[in-house]
Amino acid sequence: MSHPAKSQPGRSGLESRVFRAGLRQFVLLALAALGIGGSLAWAQADDYAEVNRLVRAGQYNEALYKADQYLVGKPRDPQMRFLKGVAQTESGKTTEAIATFARLTEDYPELPEPYNNLAVLYAGQSQFDKARAALEMAIRTNPSYATAHENLGDVYAKLASQAYSKALQLDGTNPAVAPKLSLIRNLFAADIKGGARPAAPVAAATPSAPAAAAPAATKAPAVVATAPATVPAAPVAPASGDAQRDVEAAVMAWAKAWSSKNVPGYLGAYGPAFTPPGGQARAAWEAERRARIEPRSRIGVDISDLAITLSAERATARFRQDYTSDTLNITSRKTLELVKSGNRWLIVRESTGS
Repeated sequence: MSHPAKSQPGRSGLESRVFRAGLRQFVLLALAALGIGGSLAWAQADDYAEVNRLVRAGQYNEALYKADQYLVGKPRDPQMRFLKGVAQTESGKTTEAIATFARLTEDYPELPEPYNNLAVLYAGQSQFDKARAALEMAIRTNPSYATAHENLGDVYAKLASQAYSKALQLDGTNPAVAPKLSLIRNLFAADIKGGARPAAPVAAATPSAPAAAAPAATKAPAVVATAPATVPAAPVAPASGDAQRDVEAAVMAWAKAWSSKNVPGYLGAYGPAFTPPGGQARAAWEAERRARIEPRSRIGVDISDLAITLSAERATARFRQDYTSDTLNITSRKTLELVKSGNRWLIVRESTGS
């Protein structure tokens, strides 16, 4: 949002930062997804922009009124429901905002931002176990969600502070506890002393170049998980010839199987070495994917701006993905890493937003 990310009464620094970062990323993704839908999509984008403008101007009652008016005709619209949750949060209606974001996670479990903002609200109430669970779901949904990784580090620091405080109460003679507790408190205090800086404005952007996460108003050092490199360090050059065509065909076949709800074909595009996001077991991941695909009445997965690089028997495919279904329209950047197995190219790693 365009106004400074400052702390407000009853809101922790963690809440202020996570909330704004989640809002910006979700709105950018929503507007990008709607930008390809003609005049109706632009009209919807105008509605989102107006509600967002009202929130930025501090006119929360007006924003909620506009959001509710819109949702009468489109009660399941995820973007407007998200903005409604934003307005509820900013206006201090925490209980209503928690309910809004919780329902969004139930209806659209594939979206990480509602989990992120739900964690914000739980953190503001010092319900750090619930905040941790919500952030872990955000990361499981999108392992490349750096903001959620950093916020999870903050939550773990808060939980550690509580645990050390309790240990000190139970055994004040333990010389190892007090220095640990002091270290964590000093880290948070040092960040508060640094002061808040303005957050980046909400503006149109291409999915391939998302805005940077808003700087923290109050945070502990971020613990951001770095995915291990799966492509060797050998020089990588643009793919050409038969290999390029084979990788492109594999990616298109994966998208076609997904679009046609051909679950065996879709799952068969992933190799034995594929690691599901968040450390999830392969069988559990496959069951979850099946449960998300089969109930949909329609699915469309369109790929554009496909760029392929090769290194030995490995390939990386980066592209823009337009996903549509009976419940959701989302545009994102996606990266697939593939290895050659016999005559086939199989997916071994998948990430969104890179």
